[in-house]
Amino acid sequence: MESLFDAAAEDATPQPLAVRMRPRTLDEVIGQRHLLGPGTPLRRLVESEAPMSLFLWGPPGTGKTTLAYVVSNVTKRRFVEISAVSAGVKDVRAAIDNARRELGMSGRQTVLFVDEVHRFNKAQQDALLPAVENRWVTFIGATTENPFFSVISPLLSRSLLLTLESLTDDDIGAVLRRAVTDERGLGGRGTLAPEALDHLVRLAGGDARRSLTYLEAAALLADDITIEVVEKAVDKAAVRYDRQGDQHYDVISAFIKSMRGSDADAALHYLARMIEAGEDPRFIARRIVIFASEDVGLADPTCLQTAVATAQAVQLIGLPEGQINLAHAVIHCALAPKSNAVVKAIGAAVGDVRRGLIGQVPGHLRDGHYPGAAKLGHGDGYKYPHDFDHGLVRQDYAPEQVRDRRYYEPTTHGAEGPVAERWAKIRDFLRGA
Repeated sequence: MESLFDAAAEDATPQPLAVRMRPRTLDEVIGQRHLLGPGTPLRRLVESEAPMSLFLWGPPGTGKTTLAYVVSNVTKRRFVEISAVSAGVKDVRAAIDNARRELGMSGRQTVLFVDEVHRFNKAQQDALLPAVENRWVTFIGATTENPFFSVISPLLSRSLLLTLESLTDDDIGAVLRRAVTDERGLGGRGTLAPEALDHLVRLAGGDARRSLTYLEAAALLADDITIEVVEKAVDKAAVRYDRQGDQHYDVISAFIKSMRGSDADAALHYLARMIEAGEDPRFIARRIVIFASEDVGLADPTCLQTAVATAQAVQLIGLPEGQINLAHAVIHCALAPKSNAVVKAIGAAVGDVRRGLIGQVPGHLRDGHYPGAAKLGHGDGYKYPHDFDHGLVRQDYAPEQVRDRRYYEPTTHGAEGPVAERWAKIRDFLRGA
């Protein structure tokens, strides 16, 4: 349970490359620049002797454990790590008791790091409260899930919440290049070909730990690491895909058109190609959200709900698990009935506005709440629809210039069929037909 990470411990047994390359100071940390500048809570924690409580929230491999270790290493505090996957209340209380004993006997503070803290139940989280309230430890909890939903309020309110961002491709590349040359890593004993570096970056998906694990596996096969060595080491074929080139646009275009054509298998193929090529899953999720309104619309109103939920899920958990959420949304979008009536409606409305068909807002619809509005006649004659049968009353809503324009022309596909019937009756009533 306890990890002091002293030199003797590091020399005793071989450690994974990802552990050996763990930064020792905040200046060595790659990425998360928004958390590491002067005056930030992390800087204050390192520079101050006062205990603090933090929650680090972010996707896997973004440096949550690393930051906790750096705080411990720089401040010379004991580092005690507990995994919420396997620990119970007894383990939590034992760690806190040991920290209090160490603080009382030697004055040395303890960093209590709880990984996957969202997996703790209420009783386990309650057991942390005394240590946090009395500052017996510097508590740091790491989570990949939204702490506002997974952490009890008393614990969260007594802690600072820091959000970690996914590492960029440049960040992952810097991590790999450092590992190749640093004595703690491969020590410059071999080379890493540029295309092999690019492939490792793609495979990592923003996860620094994964990139170092793959690099270490490749280094066991050869000193000079080529893309073929990487493929053999991680058992993945390289996807020839340039995210800045034609392939990027061709694949995303085929992806959208396959969903529009209701071919779920083809859409899943292109989704897999993008994921394996290292495409940003948030970009894919954004395209699905757009598609849900642009190509499905009210033919299946639940499609947009699925798409938005998927975008949030991908942002929350990242890859590889996020690919399941993406596949869920893709299948839903592909098999949903299709309608482009929504995009045509807003396009037609915007087109009229740009051509100057604007007109004055009818007087009875104008804001009548501010002083002097009544003298101008604003709001006079407005009929409140809720006061009438069916919540409908005949009155002019659109400016005169566009009163007879038709923008939303629903299809009869899927759930939009009943919407089309209702809209036709409402429009006829409102227009006096």
